[in-house]
Amino acid sequence: MPPLTAREVYQQLRDAALEVRLLKRLDEQPEPGQVQIDIEGWRLTLDFDGTRLRHCQRCQSPDGREGVLDSWQRYGTDPVSLLSTWELAQIERLCTALTQ
Repeated sequence: MPPLTAREVYQQLRDAALEVRLLKRLDEQPEPGQVQIDIEGWRLTLDFDGTRLRHCQRCQSPDGREGVLDSWQRYGTDPVSLLSTWELAQIERLCTALTQ
């Protein structure tokens, strides 16, 4: 199975920002500063610096394919860097709102 591309993962984040897809925060916290979310079966590990989303550490799609930061950076980008300023703010807001 081919790995997930940054673009495929970006699309899930974008849809969540637009509230086309439901974003749920999971209770698991792999490491400090990391947040696990679920976007309709897509499981993402996001890396935060306080309330600022820095990048997507990893993602697993419902069909079992995976993508990781190291492979995306090899091509010069990660899914978070593809988000517009507004989309990024929305994802940060949604993740923050889910902790309160």
